[in-house]
Amino acid sequence: MSDNERVSVTIVTYNSGRFIKRCLESVLAQRYANKEIIVIDNASTDGTVDILEQFEDRCQIIYNDENIGFAAAQNQAIRAGTGTWVLTINPDVLLLPNFIQALVEGGQFDPQVGAVCGKLLTILASFDLPDKPLVDSTGIYFTPMLRHLDRGSQEVDNGHYLQHEYVFGATAAAALYRRAMIDDISIGDEFFDPDFFVYREDADVAWRAQLMGWRCIYTPHARGYHVRNVLPGNRRALPPAINMHSVKNRFLMRIKNMTGDLYLRNWFSITARDLVVLGCCLVREQSSLKAFWYITRNWKHVMEKRREIMSRKRVDDDYIASWFRYDPVSSPANKSKSGARAMARSKAARG
Repeated sequence: MSDNERVSVTIVTYNSGRFIKRCLESVLAQRYANKEIIVIDNASTDGTVDILEQFEDRCQIIYNDENIGFAAAQNQAIRAGTGTWVLTINPDVLLLPNFIQALVEGGQFDPQVGAVCGKLLTILASFDLPDKPLVDSTGIYFTPMLRHLDRGSQEVDNGHYLQHEYVFGATAAAALYRRAMIDDISIGDEFFDPDFFVYREDADVAWRAQLMGWRCIYTPHARGYHVRNVLPGNRRALPPAINMHSVKNRFLMRIKNMTGDLYLRNWFSITARDLVVLGCCLVREQSSLKAFWYITRNWKHVMEKRREIMSRKRVDDDYIASWFRYDPVSSPANKSKSGARAMARSKAARG
């Protein structure tokens, strides 16, 4: 039965006081009983710690002395967990009560499924719903320019995205990862790359997982809400540090994961986008030029990671190239026999 598999829910907070109480309440209210909740606080100064103290009897909470970044703190939480599955949750996410159950059942479709995502809808920072229901994410996809975007983002939710589908990857705002995949694709003991610090770390994981033969499935039965602060087109409203990490991580992700074949197929689109990014940094976002200095200083270290990833690549170039399209790519998810049996047993047990 799927609810025999323990789920480690991992949350990283940093000045998340206006969100974290309701987030944790929604996790604790999940109908899936076999779970543990691990929270890493990255030295918050806004009252988050006072709120977390109220949950210490129901969650494992670790207080860091400094902000080590989202990626490193998530790795810290993952190592502290004991679950067969790991569910990463952002503090600004609210889960409907059957979210975890639906994700775990989605993971039973296929033993090669290493990540599962559901349908996230947009919610305002006040936790009020917008006038029209808007999709936040139903998985992530890549364009030939190597931009990664959320599938369905800002579309009016008309009840679409109703089928189980294989997608490229899951947004770490609410992503379920199989522990076996985490162990398999980690570089050293690092699942999320700490060099990223924050932003794009989930796309990097998705790309690496695909290279190493793992799949990601979208299940429409897992539903939640997410306050989305980073959207294409709102860079000027974001802190300079976030924009710098965005630029840095775009190139780190590519250096580590892009094959020569993928570059040759899309060299014009990639180069055009690179010139736009570089031009914007030179003309109006000079603070992001630090990204290029970071990459230069750490080139040897990053190339070592690339060599390890490429030595463990298990899929052919045509397969990887098939995911990079301007329109989101997905494919129907057909249950494997073992997955179908597991899901049937789970549903029968729940009556």
